[in-house]
Amino acid sequence: MAASQKCLGKGSPAPGPVPKDHIRLYSMRFCPFAQRTRLVLNAKRIKHDIVNINLKNKPDWFLEKNPLGLVPTLETPSGQVIYESPITCEYLDEVYPEKKLLPSDPFERAQQKMLLEHFSKVTPYFYKIPVGKTKGEDVSAFEAELKEKLAQFNETLVNKKTKFFGGDSITMIDYMMLTNFSNTVGLTCTPQLKKWTEHMLEDPAVQATMFSTDTYKVFYKSYMEGTPDYDYGL
Repeated sequence: MAASQKCLGKGSPAPGPVPKDHIRLYSMRFCPFAQRTRLVLNAKRIKHDIVNINLKNKPDWFLEKNPLGLVPTLETPSGQVIYESPITCEYLDEVYPEKKLLPSDPFERAQQKMLLEHFSKVTPYFYKIPVGKTKGEDVSAFEAELKEKLAQFNETLVNKKTKFFGGDSITMIDYMMLTNFSNTVGLTCTPQLKKWTEHMLEDPAVQATMFSTDTYKVFYKSYMEGTPDYDYGL
């Protein structure tokens, strides 16, 4: 499925046309937001290829497709371009209706989007804390705030009495929330979140898009040092 494993940077030739029966994902192997889209592509078994982008030295042709220069970005065989992780995931769920991941009920869909909005307020902590520690800063206040917010998500699962945030089977919200949890060591310490993470790690789509904890550690160390090794492990 991968058209390009090593990332492409400035000066690299543009990839060829998207095959007629595929969709293309412009990604970065360790990006948690791009992983959301990879999860949906795998869960729905959508034929796709992947072009990895050097986010520190982006190709000009990629910036022409997405002026923001962000991943994930999707491209269709007709040249249509879609970006931003929630938008790409919802697009895939609508265009490929087999194995729907978003609830059919409008209120349940709205609930998932509201939960994701709450989660978006948490994600900066997953970066502020390790960056602050690397710089030798006092991050105890951030850690306390994160712990409080994780306790709220834990309570959500307790109240729902289900294995996953969307019910007893994995739905879109679970894939959208997983990536930052799974890539951050030691933060899913609340009981229900720990169980949820364990259930998620049993999912074939998750297993197909994850790296080992050690691999993540090495990449994020290079990222924190300002020299991200996007091709680590290849």
